Amino acid sequence: MISEKRIILRNSGVINPQSIEEYIDAGGYKSLSSAFASTPEKVVEEVMASGLRGRGGAGFPTGIKKQAAADRDTGKISYVVCNADEGEPGTFKDRIIMETNPHLLIEGMIIAGYSISAKLGYIYIRGEYYDSVRRLQHAIHQAYARGYLGNDILGSGFSFDLEIKPGAGSYLCGEELTLLESLEGKRGYPRIKPPFPTEKGFWDKPTLVNNVETLANLPGIIGHGSSWFRSSGTEKTPGTKLFSVCGDVKKPGCYETDAGVILNDLINDLAGGTSNGKPWKAVLLGGAAGTFVPYSFSGLSLCYERLKEQGATLGSGAVIVIGNERKLIPLMQSILMFFRHESCGKCVPCRVGTTYIHERSLEIPAAGNEARISILEEIVNHARQMAKSSLCPLGQSPILPLGTLQIHFTEMIATE
Repeated sequence: MISEKRIILRNSGVINPQSIEEYIDAGGYKSLSSAFASTPEKVVEEVMASGLRGRGGAGFPTGIKKQAAADRDTGKISYVVCNADEGEPGTFKDRIIMETNPHLLIEGMIIAGYSISAKLGYIYIRGEYYDSVRRLQHAIHQAYARGYLGNDILGSGFSFDLEIKPGAGSYLCGEELTLLESLEGKRGYPRIKPPFPTEKGFWDKPTLVNNVETLANLPGIIGHGSSWFRSSGTEKTPGTKLFSVCGDVKKPGCYETDAGVILNDLINDLAGGTSNGKPWKAVLLGGAAGTFVPYSFSGLSLCYERLKEQGATLGSGAVIVIGNERKLIPLMQSILMFFRHESCGKCVPCRVGTTYIHERSLEIPAAGNEARISILEEIVNHARQMAKSSLCPLGQSPILPLGTLQIHFTEMIATE
């Protein structure tokens, strides 16, 4: 039987999140002093050696991002942006960090800023996260008062300012370039890549964009070293991972374990098993933009490399458990309605495509078995074309849940 391995969440529920004194007494901001005792280049090298991969969904190596931002012309202004626009259905891990230990995120952002010589950082946060905004703002005021933000931090010669920017409810702004458009005060429309943010990001300056959980790992890596970080998780997905477990389970919640935890162990040992005690029917990994897996995948290791081999995704760490009594067609329709509603309309494939595949999905319940299979195949083909021609990840996402539904659950959809 497995148990949690709390590293990022070790102080959550233990210290008062509104007290900088309790954070400092628990070892907070010591890693910042360690970073200042080193050089920005050494900090980047330590993150590179740790093998930390972005925890926002894509799993891109964080050290490579930092190096790309740091290698730009040192005479240029650069920025650090925290992507806290946690809009993926089924995901709530970043909110837990921000509301239970906001200073951990702030310390991570200062370290990130130091590593790429950035003087200003922004936390772009989901606008509906009222408590998160309030607690982060309070923590930022405390950090300024104690000299951890502002000019010449701890006498290091390094200055760093931090601001909060609430989002306006757009799922699309969870994508880093669209987020930057919104941060600049524009409508949240996607930019075309390349250039990437480390080349031309916020106001066309080199910008490091990292997720909340990613930044929250930096104090531990700098304070304890890359070898310590690699002692958890797997070779290619080192460290711990936060999982947002919800759906048909007895104890939904946010759990921190070694990356690579077995799916069924996460569901049964930590989330208490399914609501009715029977084997689950399916799990949606990664939220609406994720992948469905059947019960035969119950022994799957939740790490980037193993999931990729099986045609599944880890995404942001959402684990939505679907019990054996729940039907898949209404769930599929709900996901497609979500994409339809959140499409920004900038590109035709997504604007037209999300509407079409959602409306076709509504015809499935009244169709016969063979017709259901035919409609599903048509929807998947349209989603595949959308993935090839849409400008941003929203239009490229429906193929993930739809494609895996077709692979693993066609017969079930035909008969339920």
